Amino acid sequence: MVKQATALGRSGLQDWLIQRVSAVILALYTIFISTRIFGNSLHSYLAWRDLFASGWVKTATIFALLSLIAHAWIGMWTMTTDYLKPVVIRLPVQVLMILALVLYFIWGIHIIGEI
Repeated sequence: MVKQATALGRSGLQDWLIQRVSAVILALYTIFISTRIFGNSLHSYLAWRDLFASGWVKTATIFALLSLIAHAWIGMWTMTTDYLKPVVIRLPVQVLMILALVLYFIWGIHIIGEI
């Protein structure tokens, strides 16, 4: 069996499971935020700041951010390995995606820390 150096879960089953769990986490987080927005409780900056000042919301946001990054990486890894066959093209594209996802994570942590 050939192992891919750029695979997240190291097997198709693990990648499938990571993507499904991350989708559930993202769905729950989206439902939570949507109910707060449409429940008429987040219509000012102060309301947003107060919500995200609590530790459990920051923790949930970090889990959602990690889930989004894992979900995106598995999806993009699958697409690049399926459609970009030459390694000389695929590897730089994957490295750029990794760099972008790491920067997005750092940016997200920075935003959460500022609140």
